[in-house]
Amino acid sequence: MKTIETIAELRSELAHVERPLGLVPTMGALHEGHMALVRQARHETKTLTASIFVNPAQFGPHEDLSTYPRDMDADLAKMEQAGVDLVFTPPVEEVYPGEFDTYVDVGRVAARLEGERRPGHFRSVATVVCKLLAIVRPDRVYFGQKDAQQCLVAKRLNADMDLGAEIVVVPTVREADGLALSSRNAYLSSPEREAATVLYRALMLASSMRDDGVTGTEAIRREMRSLIETEPLARIDYVSVADPDTLDELDDVGSRALASLAVRIGDTRLIDNTTLEGSR
Repeated sequence: MKTIETIAELRSELAHVERPLGLVPTMGALHEGHMALVRQARHETKTLTASIFVNPAQFGPHEDLSTYPRDMDADLAKMEQAGVDLVFTPPVEEVYPGEFDTYVDVGRVAARLEGERRPGHFRSVATVVCKLLAIVRPDRVYFGQKDAQQCLVAKRLNADMDLGAEIVVVPTVREADGLALSSRNAYLSSPEREAATVLYRALMLASSMRDDGVTGTEAIRREMRSLIETEPLARIDYVSVADPDTLDELDDVGSRALASLAVRIGDTRLIDNTTLEGSR
C-alpha cells in the first residue's frame, strides 16, 4: 500500500493502473462501516484508492472540526490490512490552496434536511467529492447508506457534471442493538450511548407501521416523534418521511419512501434512515 499526499503524485500513480478503479472517500476515524465499503470495493475493483481527509469546509462555525476524532496511524493500518492499494492523505492546503475560490452547488436535493439545518454543508461536500472524482477518475465510488442525503448529492453531482463514475451505495452497518456506526459515536457517554438506540427504535417503529398497513406519513412522523420524546437525553432536530430520490416530504408512503431523522443525544448530533416500502 502506498500513501500519497499530493494530487500530482496521485495522478502519476493512477495513470497506468488496472481497471476498474475504485474510490472510497473517508474523513478517517475508520470503523466497521467504513471497512464494509472498503471490502466491497476491494471485491469489485482491480485497483482500490481510498482518501482520508477531514474536510474543514463542511463543518459549520459551531460544529466539531477541532475535536473530530483522528488516528491516521490506525486508519492506515486498517486500510493496508483490507488490501487498499493507494491512500490519498492530502493536507488542507493541497485541496484548498490559497487562491481557491470555486464551489459546487448541487441544488434542490442538497437544500433539504441536513442542507437546511447545516447551511453550506453540502456545498462543501459536493466540492470535495467533485475534486476527488476529477483527480482520481474512478470507475466506481463507494458511499454508505447511513448518509442517505450525501449519497443523493453525490449521484446528482456525478450525473450533472458528467464525471463518469458509478455511485455504489453500501448498506448501513449497525451495532447489535441497531445503532448505526458513526465516528461521532465516540463522543457518547455510557448513558448517552444507551439513549442513542432511540434513533433505530424510531425507524423500526416506522417500518412496523408500514408493515401493518399504515401508509399515511403524518401518522408515521407523529409516532416516531412520540417515541423519541420518551428518551430524556434526546432532542429532535428533524423527522422526515420523504421521496427517496428528491427528499420531498410525502403525504403517503406510496411505493417507497425514505424515513430519516437527526437527533441530538447530549451534545452529539446523530443521523440515521431506513427505506419504507408501500402496502403489500
